[in-house]
Amino acid sequence: MDKHEGPDAGTIRLDDPWYDALAVGWGEGEGGDPPPPRPAPGGPAAPGASDIYREVQRSAAFQEVRSRYRGFVVPATAGFLLWYVAYVVAATMAPGFMARPVVGAVNVALLAGLGQFLSTFLLTWAYARHARLRRDRAALDLRWTVFEQERDQARNRNQSRGDGR
Repeated sequence: MDKHEGPDAGTIRLDDPWYDALAVGWGEGEGGDPPPPRPAPGGPAAPGASDIYREVQRSAAFQEVRSRYRGFVVPATAGFLLWYVAYVVAATMAPGFMARPVVGAVNVALLAGLGQFLSTFLLTWAYARHARLRRDRAALDLRWTVFEQERDQARNRNQSRGDGR
């Protein structure tokens, strides 16, 4: 969403692809947009939004976003699960080691348990940072592409009906 200056600085651009009007209850039951055209029996199918999404899904940009996502999530999930399972196994199989005091009343089990919390927060921070630096811009570009294609498709549909909007 672009920032605007002037008297309407706080308004939301309605052409913003991140803005979901239906999520806030606008546009429901108003009858503004007609249903998508149905193909004539035996005729070719009218192109729809699903065609746009399939095209985007096959695009190299989408595949790059997905591969960057998987490149972070799969190793991070495997590492975190391994760390969690190691903690549980150590707690059940090596209670003597986990009970070993480190400093005063603080023992290995307590430090490892606190390490679980710390690693969760660190992993969350790393995921958000990775998404912001490696995927968000590309995903927003894809969303704009889809939005523009859907808008063009709606315009063409309206023009073919003779609305001329």
